[in-house]
Amino acid sequence: MPSLEVELAGLRLRNPTVLASGILGTSASMAKRVEEAGAGGFTTKTITLEARRGYDNPTFVELEHGFLNAIGLANPGIEAFCQEIRAMRASLSIPVILSAGGGSLEEFVRVAVRGVECGAQAVELNVSCPHVKGMGAEIGDNPDLVARIVEEVRGSTGVSVFVKLSPHHNYIKVAGKALGAGASGLTAINTVRGMAIDVYARRPVLSNRFGGYSGPGIRPIAVKVVYDLYREYSDVPIIGVGGVDSWQAAVEMMLAGATAVGVGSSIARRNLSLFSEITQGLARYLEEEGFASAREIVGLAHKD
Repeated sequence: MPSLEVELAGLRLRNPTVLASGILGTSASMAKRVEEAGAGGFTTKTITLEARRGYDNPTFVELEHGFLNAIGLANPGIEAFCQEIRAMRASLSIPVILSAGGGSLEEFVRVAVRGVECGAQAVELNVSCPHVKGMGAEIGDNPDLVARIVEEVRGSTGVSVFVKLSPHHNYIKVAGKALGAGASGLTAINTVRGMAIDVYARRPVLSNRFGGYSGPGIRPIAVKVVYDLYREYSDVPIIGVGGVDSWQAAVEMMLAGATAVGVGSSIARRNLSLFSEITQGLARYLEEEGFASAREIVGLAHKD
């Protein structure tokens, strides 16, 4: 059988699937279930320096072609979450990536440093959350600030640093600045800003009014961003995220240039068995198409 193993900036993954940040990344017990379901890597939900309550309900709604959410980066804060990271490292054999959030350079650095002290093997910088004021996308609006955060986090932790990008930014410029400052890889994309309105209540369905749209409806956008990034930075590992709900979607992301694929909100419809469905389908595809490993198909859509 073809090999599904891939290397992601020094992280060895048994297969190219990674739990994307934002869903199920809340506890060591859930992480164990994700590993047992077949994932190759695990990304925590975004953790900030201090605890955040997040927005009032409703914060999540299923739409025809995807999901709309505005959770508000609810999390217990890095100090409380440290015990979960320690438990993850004690029980998991797959890599643990900490998703770090913040409203300033200092906050990102403090979250990342503490997370790595507690056992995180890599850090993903969430500079692209579309619905929290002062965090996420507002950080990513400033490529120079992103570069400074990368440089400080990389220098302070010594682990691989991924930058999660938004299609709402000049993502090529942000990526270039981040890589120049020492980023190890890129994650693309975060959710896309969106809104849904209840026609009978005549008001937005989310308490925050707008949120992040995810699921199959954004996959063509994600594929385009991954393709663009690989064209510019083909030697950099990319985690392709956005609407990966089947092995075919995973293959599409990898052909565009993703070394690994993040699986997120589609789990809400398909449950954790989606990981094994993707890896089994990928293995069949590789064998039927004559490839010896998953690494061989990365970026093939760029070949003439």
